[in-house]
Amino acid sequence: MKHPEEDNPHYIGHRKRLRERFLKTGKEGLQDYELLETLLCFAIPRKDTKPAAKALIKKFRDIPGVLDAPLEGLIAIEGIGRESALLFKVVRSLLELYTYERDLKGARLSSPSAVNEYCRVAMGGLRDEQFRAFYLNNRNVIISEVLLHDGTVDQAVVYPRKLLEHALRLKATGVILVHNHPGGGLQPSRNDISLTERIISAAREIGLTVHDHLIITGEGYFSFSEQGLLK
Repeated sequence: MKHPEEDNPHYIGHRKRLRERFLKTGKEGLQDYELLETLLCFAIPRKDTKPAAKALIKKFRDIPGVLDAPLEGLIAIEGIGRESALLFKVVRSLLELYTYERDLKGARLSSPSAVNEYCRVAMGGLRDEQFRAFYLNNRNVIISEVLLHDGTVDQAVVYPRKLLEHALRLKATGVILVHNHPGGGLQPSRNDISLTERIISAAREIGLTVHDHLIITGEGYFSFSEQGLLK
């Protein structure tokens, strides 16, 4: 004979209370691990998700750390399978897309700060180096974002030819270059400066203006334009 608790596990009522609290108060009414716990309920419907949620916060410190964590790093946490890890990656992508669509797509840029805010969401917590280009039309409106390179730390290689090919295809007249420093340092390296000079030189040949080159970390940004390094 089954014990009544076997048909009504303790976490069922707990999940209901979490959802009701979230609907009533939003994220402010839940701790970080409780938000993760609530999300995990959609991927793990028949198991208590609190231990896994707490383990995620313990390992990755906070929600940005969890969302930025690599897939295999998430799966290594007890109670987190591939489907749960994939759910976090989807949420991360939705957050990035939401920020881009809301703040940048079709926006006229007057300063690097708008691109910085988006790129801090998209790139600030990454463990590998990325190089992206934001292409603009003749009204300084962003028409496309292109990931030019996704490489290991300190080994990003960007070929000006690839960057220019995208510019010609998009009929862009301007571009903003962005890459992240996973190690956290904002100052440009000699390679950063040399690459920027090569791209500017090649861009002139097709009438493409390099408006800026931003270096992004989780703490802030460095603007080549603001520092007078675009020649």
